[in-house]
Amino acid sequence: METVRVPGARDQPPTYALAPAPGELPVAAWRFDGGLAHTLPRAQHAHEFPVLAYFEAAGGELTVDGRRWPIRQGDLFVIAPGEVVGRVDADAVLGVEGWGVSFTADALGTDVPGSYLAWRTHPLLFPFVRGGAAGALRLPVPPAARADWSARLGTLHRELTERPDGYREAVLAHLVLLLVGISRLAADVVDDLRVNREPLLAEVFAVIEQRYPGALSLRDVARAVNVSPGHLTSTVRRRTGRTVQEWIAERRMVQARRLLATTALPVAEVGRRVGYPDP
Repeated sequence: METVRVPGARDQPPTYALAPAPGELPVAAWRFDGGLAHTLPRAQHAHEFPVLAYFEAAGGELTVDGRRWPIRQGDLFVIAPGEVVGRVDADAVLGVEGWGVSFTADALGTDVPGSYLAWRTHPLLFPFVRGGAAGALRLPVPPAARADWSARLGTLHRELTERPDGYREAVLAHLVLLLVGISRLAADVVDDLRVNREPLLAEVFAVIEQRYPGALSLRDVARAVNVSPGHLTSTVRRRTGRTVQEWIAERRMVQARRLLATTALPVAEVGRRVGYPDP
C-alpha cells in the first residue's frame, strides 16, 4: 500500500492519503522493528486516514497535535485523521518495536455498514474516526493480552503481504476484530476514568449514552451529574476539547448514520429516534 502527499496550504504540514492500486484493499499493516523513524516522515505531517500503532517495547515518545506521549510497552495509540504528528527523533525511537495499521472506511465494504458504525458509537473512540476531540488515544494493552495483539497484527500483515486465497475476506475479518478489541480497551478506559481519574467525565458520557434518544440539554446533563452547567461546560471542554452539546449531537449523529445505513426508516422517523422530533 502506497501513500501520496496531498497538496495543502503553504503554512500547514504535509498531509498523506492512502493510494491503493485498482482492486487493492485500502488497508495497510507494517512492522517497525528497532527503528520507528524509518517508517514515518521525519518532519511534521498528518494523515487523511486513521492510524493505529501498537508498541511491543518502550522507548522515546510520540508527538500528536502538540502533545508528547512517552511510549510504554503495551501502548496502543489510536491517532485521528487530520491530527498533526510531530517530528520523529530517530535516536529517541531507535529501539522501538511494534506494528502499525492504517485503513479507510471503504475497507469494510458497503455490505457491512453496521460493523464500522457500531464501533463508532463509543464517545472516546470518536477521535479515531474523525478527529477533533483528543487527537490521539493511548490505550494500555494488559500484559496477558499483548502476545495476542502481536499475533493478530502479524497475521493481518501476513494476509496483506502474501495474499493467499480468500485474503480479502480474512483481512476484513481481522480488521473488524481489531476494531472490536479497541472498543473493549476503550470501555476499560471509561471504567478507569469512573473509578480513578475522571469520574465526572465518565458519568457525563454515561448520561449521554442513556438519554440521547430523548430531549437532552446541557442543563439536563449537569442536573444528572449534580454539578452546575458552567462547571460542567468548562470541565468537559478542558478535558476533551468539545462541549457537552457537541458530544450529544455527535452521539445522535452516530445512531442516525447507523439507522440510515441499515434500515428502511424514513428520515423523519430516524430523527425522532435520535432526539430530533422536527425532521
